[in-house]
Amino acid sequence: MSATSPESLSKRSFVYRQLAGASFRDIAGGAMATGVAEGNNNRSQAEQSALLDLSVLPRTGFRGLTAAAHLQAAGLPIPARPNQASVTGSGELVLRLSQKEFWLLGALSDSGAGVDALNQRGLPAADCYSLYCQDSHAWLALTGAHLPATLAKVCGVDLREASFPLGSIAQTSVARVNVVIVHHQLAGVPCFSILCDSAAAEYLWESLLDAMGEFGGEVIGSNALL
Repeated sequence: MSATSPESLSKRSFVYRQLAGASFRDIAGGAMATGVAEGNNNRSQAEQSALLDLSVLPRTGFRGLTAAAHLQAAGLPIPARPNQASVTGSGELVLRLSQKEFWLLGALSDSGAGVDALNQRGLPAADCYSLYCQDSHAWLALTGAHLPATLAKVCGVDLREASFPLGSIAQTSVARVNVVIVHHQLAGVPCFSILCDSAAAEYLWESLLDAMGEFGGEVIGSNALL
Protein backbone atom coordinates (compact mmCIF):
# COMPACT_ATOMS: atom_id res chain seq x y z
CA MET A 1 0.00 0.00 0.00
CA SER A 2 1.17 3.52 -0.70
CA ALA A 3 0.91 6.66 1.39
CA THR A 4 -1.35 8.16 -1.28
CA SER A 5 -4.89 6.82 -1.21
CA PRO A 6 -7.90 7.76 -3.36
CA GLU A 7 -9.96 8.59 -0.27
CA SER A 8 -7.44 11.24 0.84
CA LEU A 9 -7.84 13.29 -2.35
CA SER A 10 -10.74 15.35 -3.66
CA LYS A 11 -10.62 13.91 -7.20
CA ARG A 12 -11.12 10.16 -7.56
CA SER A 13 -11.21 7.72 -10.40
CA PHE A 14 -14.62 6.26 -11.16
CA VAL A 15 -13.20 2.74 -10.72
CA TYR A 16 -10.88 3.26 -7.76
CA ARG A 17 -12.85 0.76 -5.69
CA GLN A 18 -11.86 -1.93 -8.20
CA LEU A 19 -8.18 -1.25 -7.44
CA ALA A 20 -8.07 -2.21 -3.77
CA GLY A 21 -4.51 -2.91 -2.66
CA ALA A 22 -2.91 -0.97 -5.51
CA SER A 23 -0.14 1.58 -5.02
CA PHE A 24 -1.04 5.12 -6.06
CA ARG A 25 0.53 8.48 -6.81
CA ASP A 26 -1.02 11.93 -6.86
CA ILE A 27 -1.72 13.29 -10.35
CA ALA A 28 -3.49 16.65 -10.57
CA GLY A 29 -5.19 16.09 -7.22
CA GLY A 30 -6.31 12.54 -8.00
CA ALA A 31 -4.87 9.10 -7.25
CA MET A 32 -3.56 7.07 -10.20
CA ALA A 33 -2.68 3.41 -9.70
CA THR A 34 1.02 2.87 -10.38
CA GLY A 35 0.99 -0.84 -9.59
CA VAL A 36 -1.59 -3.44 -8.61
CA ALA A 37 -1.52 -5.78 -5.65
CA GLU A 38 -1.81 -8.91 -7.76
CA GLY A 39 -0.74 -9.18 -11.36
CA ASN A 40 2.12 -8.68 -13.75
CA ASN A 41 3.05 -5.00 -13.41
CA ASN A 42 5.47 -4.83 -16.31
CA ARG A 43 5.62 -3.94 -19.97
CA SER A 44 5.32 -7.52 -21.19
CA GLN A 45 1.83 -7.73 -19.69
CA ALA A 46 0.89 -4.44 -21.38
CA GLU A 47 2.10 -5.83 -24.70
CA GLN A 48 0.04 -8.99 -24.26
CA SER A 49 -3.31 -7.86 -22.81
CA ALA A 50 -3.87 -5.30 -20.06
CA LEU A 51 -6.36 -2.81 -18.66
CA LEU A 52 -5.25 0.52 -17.20
CA ASP A 53 -7.29 3.23 -15.49
CA LEU A 54 -6.35 6.73 -16.71
CA SER A 55 -9.42 8.52 -15.39
CA VAL A 56 -7.55 11.06 -13.22
CA LEU A 57 -5.14 12.07 -16.01
CA PRO A 58 -5.98 15.66 -17.03
CA ARG A 59 -8.10 16.20 -20.13
CA THR A 60 -10.33 18.92 -21.50
CA GLY A 61 -12.58 19.70 -24.44
CA PHE A 62 -13.72 22.60 -26.61
CA ARG A 63 -16.69 23.18 -28.86
CA GLY A 64 -17.57 26.04 -31.21
CA LEU A 65 -16.71 27.81 -34.45
CA THR A 66 -13.29 28.89 -33.16
CA ALA A 67 -12.40 25.70 -31.27
CA ALA A 68 -10.06 24.43 -33.98
CA ALA A 69 -8.33 27.80 -34.22
CA HIS A 70 -7.91 27.89 -30.43
CA LEU A 71 -6.11 24.55 -30.44
CA GLN A 72 -4.08 25.44 -33.51
CA ALA A 73 -2.93 28.67 -31.87
CA ALA A 74 -1.64 26.55 -28.99
CA GLY A 75 0.51 24.60 -31.45
CA LEU A 76 -1.59 21.44 -31.41
CA PRO A 77 -2.10 19.26 -34.52
CA ILE A 78 -5.71 19.40 -35.71
CA PRO A 79 -7.20 16.21 -37.22
CA ALA A 80 -8.48 16.86 -40.74
CA ARG A 81 -11.86 15.17 -40.27
CA PRO A 82 -14.24 14.11 -37.50
CA ASN A 83 -13.54 10.74 -35.87
CA GLN A 84 -9.80 11.16 -36.23
CA ALA A 85 -7.11 11.68 -33.59
CA SER A 86 -3.72 13.37 -33.73
CA VAL A 87 -0.80 12.91 -31.35
CA THR A 88 1.40 15.78 -30.18
CA GLY A 89 5.14 15.53 -29.77
CA SER A 90 4.61 15.29 -26.01
CA GLY A 91 2.07 12.49 -26.30
CA GLU A 92 -1.24 14.30 -25.87
CA LEU A 93 -4.16 13.07 -27.97
CA VAL A 94 -6.26 15.58 -29.90
CA LEU A 95 -9.65 14.05 -30.71
CA ARG A 96 -11.95 15.54 -33.33
CA LEU A 97 -15.42 14.24 -32.51
CA SER A 98 -17.28 16.51 -34.94
CA GLN A 99 -16.56 19.54 -37.10
CA LYS A 100 -16.73 21.81 -34.04
CA GLU A 101 -15.95 19.55 -31.06
CA PHE A 102 -12.49 18.54 -29.84
CA TRP A 103 -11.18 16.72 -26.77
CA LEU A 104 -7.59 16.85 -25.57
CA LEU A 105 -6.31 13.91 -23.51
CA GLY A 106 -3.22 14.44 -21.38
CA ALA A 107 0.02 12.49 -21.81
CA LEU A 108 0.95 9.85 -19.25
CA SER A 109 4.62 10.76 -19.62
CA ASP A 110 4.17 14.28 -18.17
CA SER A 111 1.10 13.61 -15.99
CA GLY A 112 -1.07 15.81 -18.19
CA ALA A 113 0.99 18.99 -17.86
CA GLY A 114 0.21 19.97 -21.46
CA VAL A 115 -3.52 20.00 -20.77
CA ASP A 116 -3.00 22.15 -17.69
CA ALA A 117 -0.96 24.61 -19.75
CA LEU A 118 -3.71 24.88 -22.37
CA ASN A 119 -6.37 25.52 -19.74
CA GLN A 120 -4.30 28.40 -18.39
CA ARG A 121 -4.29 30.14 -21.78
CA GLY A 122 -7.95 31.11 -21.50
CA LEU A 123 -10.58 30.91 -24.24
CA PRO A 124 -10.94 33.10 -27.32
CA ALA A 125 -13.35 36.00 -27.04
CA ALA A 126 -16.24 34.22 -28.76
CA ASP A 127 -17.55 30.97 -30.24
CA CYS A 128 -15.40 28.58 -28.19
CA TYR A 129 -16.74 26.85 -25.11
CA SER A 130 -15.15 24.50 -22.58
CA LEU A 131 -16.36 20.92 -22.26
CA TYR A 132 -15.96 19.21 -18.90
CA CYS A 133 -15.09 15.70 -20.07
CA GLN A 134 -12.78 15.31 -17.08
CA ASP A 135 -15.78 14.92 -14.79
CA SER A 136 -18.38 13.49 -17.16
CA HIS A 137 -16.31 10.59 -18.51
CA ALA A 138 -14.03 7.81 -17.29
CA TRP A 139 -10.92 6.96 -19.30
CA LEU A 140 -9.98 3.28 -19.53
CA ALA A 141 -7.05 2.07 -21.64
CA LEU A 142 -6.99 -1.42 -23.14
CA THR A 143 -3.53 -2.41 -24.40
CA GLY A 144 -1.77 -5.27 -26.12
CA ALA A 145 -1.76 -7.54 -29.13
CA HIS A 146 -5.36 -8.73 -28.87
CA LEU A 147 -7.34 -5.48 -28.95
CA PRO A 148 -9.72 -6.21 -31.88
CA ALA A 149 -10.41 -9.77 -30.75
CA THR A 150 -11.07 -8.63 -27.19
CA LEU A 151 -13.56 -5.95 -28.15
CA ALA A 152 -15.22 -8.18 -30.75
CA LYS A 153 -16.83 -9.94 -27.79
CA VAL A 154 -18.58 -6.80 -26.57
CA CYS A 155 -18.73 -4.44 -29.58
CA GLY A 156 -20.35 -4.85 -32.99
CA VAL A 157 -17.95 -2.53 -34.84
CA ASP A 158 -15.05 -4.00 -36.83
CA LEU A 159 -11.98 -2.71 -34.99
CA ARG A 160 -9.37 -4.68 -36.90
CA GLU A 161 -6.41 -2.72 -38.27
CA ALA A 162 -7.69 -2.68 -41.87
CA SER A 163 -10.94 -1.00 -40.83
CA PHE A 164 -9.73 0.90 -37.76
CA PRO A 165 -6.11 2.05 -38.27
CA LEU A 166 -4.02 4.17 -35.92
CA GLY A 167 -5.61 7.57 -35.40
CA SER A 168 -9.18 6.32 -35.87
CA ILE A 169 -12.05 7.11 -33.51
CA ALA A 170 -15.26 5.11 -33.15
CA GLN A 171 -18.26 6.57 -31.37
CA THR A 172 -20.17 3.39 -30.64
CA SER A 173 -21.24 1.09 -27.80
CA VAL A 174 -19.30 -1.51 -25.84
CA ALA A 175 -21.28 -3.92 -23.67
CA ARG A 176 -24.28 -1.63 -24.36
CA VAL A 177 -22.46 1.41 -22.97
CA ASN A 178 -21.97 4.46 -25.21
CA VAL A 179 -18.25 5.03 -25.66
CA VAL A 180 -15.58 6.85 -27.63
CA ILE A 181 -12.79 4.46 -28.72
CA VAL A 182 -9.44 5.90 -29.87
CA HIS A 183 -6.82 3.73 -31.59
CA HIS A 184 -3.34 4.94 -30.72
CA GLN A 185 -0.14 3.83 -29.03
CA LEU A 186 0.72 4.30 -25.37
CA ALA A 187 4.48 4.29 -24.80
CA GLY A 188 4.80 2.38 -28.06
CA VAL A 189 2.24 -0.28 -27.08
CA PRO A 190 -0.98 -0.76 -29.12
CA CYS A 191 -3.84 0.86 -27.23
CA PHE A 192 -7.56 1.49 -27.42
CA SER A 193 -8.47 4.38 -25.14
CA ILE A 194 -12.13 4.01 -24.16
CA LEU A 195 -14.04 6.98 -22.76
CA CYS A 196 -17.44 6.31 -21.24
CA ASP A 197 -20.01 8.01 -19.05
CA SER A 198 -18.77 8.03 -15.48
CA ALA A 199 -21.93 6.32 -14.21
CA ALA A 200 -21.16 3.24 -16.35
CA ALA A 201 -17.43 3.03 -15.56
CA GLU A 202 -17.50 0.18 -13.04
CA TYR A 203 -19.78 -1.94 -15.21
CA LEU A 204 -17.63 -1.37 -18.30
CA TRP A 205 -14.46 -2.13 -16.34
CA GLU A 206 -15.82 -5.53 -15.31
CA SER A 207 -17.08 -6.22 -18.86
CA LEU A 208 -13.63 -5.54 -20.32
CA LEU A 209 -11.92 -7.72 -17.73
CA ASP A 210 -14.25 -10.57 -18.65
CA ALA A 211 -13.55 -10.11 -22.38
CA MET A 212 -9.78 -10.10 -21.75
CA GLY A 213 -9.76 -13.38 -19.85
CA GLU A 214 -9.18 -15.57 -22.92
CA PHE A 215 -6.00 -13.64 -23.72
CA GLY A 216 -4.46 -13.67 -20.24
CA GLY A 217 -5.47 -10.06 -19.64
CA GLU A 218 -4.69 -8.39 -16.32
CA VAL A 219 -5.02 -4.99 -14.69
CA ILE A 220 -1.78 -3.01 -14.65
CA GLY A 221 -0.60 0.24 -13.12
CA SER A 222 0.92 3.20 -14.93
CA ASN A 223 4.50 2.18 -14.04
CA ALA A 224 4.25 -0.63 -16.58
CA LEU A 225 4.28 1.99 -19.34
CA LEU A 226 6.73 4.55 -17.93
